[in-house]
Amino acid sequence: MEHTNFCERMLYYWGGKYGSQLRRGQHYGMLLPVRSIIIAEFPIFPSLKQLHTVFELRSRENPDVLFSDHCQIHLLRLGDLIQNNLSGLDQFGLDLQRWMQFWAFGETLEESKMSTLLQDCPPVLEAYGEFRRFSSDPAMQEKVKARQRFLDEQQLLLGGAYAQGEAKGREEGEVKGRASEKIATIHNLNTMGLCLADIAKAVELPLSEIEAILHKAKDIERLD
Repeated sequence: MEHTNFCERMLYYWGGKYGSQLRRGQHYGMLLPVRSIIIAEFPIFPSLKQLHTVFELRSRENPDVLFSDHCQIHLLRLGDLIQNNLSGLDQFGLDLQRWMQFWAFGETLEESKMSTLLQDCPPVLEAYGEFRRFSSDPAMQEKVKARQRFLDEQQLLLGGAYAQGEAKGREEGEVKGRASEKIATIHNLNTMGLCLADIAKAVELPLSEIEAILHKAKDIERLD
């Protein structure tokens, strides 16, 4: 699955949430900080090895100078945790550990084991219970399947559009290449002293087009 412009999309969501706090005429002092939390199963920044990274608005020259504490984006690398069997999870607080375990294994781990794992964190255990109820509801299951079908179809459409665009690009490139070769032939024949009528016959183009091509070449030479 493609994640084109993912960071820009996340920043757009953050900006929308931040800007929606005020109505026309309200004072900027009423704005509250907005914290975005990204839980990613795919690598966004492969060079970052920390399981939790915080992005803020700081001075490039003096990182200790914070522009504002209102913008903060937290990146949690769930994909790495799953791949490494949650190794390193102990660096987080208990609540976040349980949330990460729920996100990582809520669908795959047996219900009894998951409930036992989360019993020391009631909010996460409650969320897991809601997830189980949601998952066992036939109507909700159908909505999930419909959503997945929609996403699959979107991917197929995007793939088809990409293939069509690629084919069209190749075709246009070939046409431009043939046109460039024909123009070069016209110039060569003209340099050899052939009359324009004979050149037109040789390259199978109207006489008016031959004249236009050679006229344009002379204009370019004058500019040079």
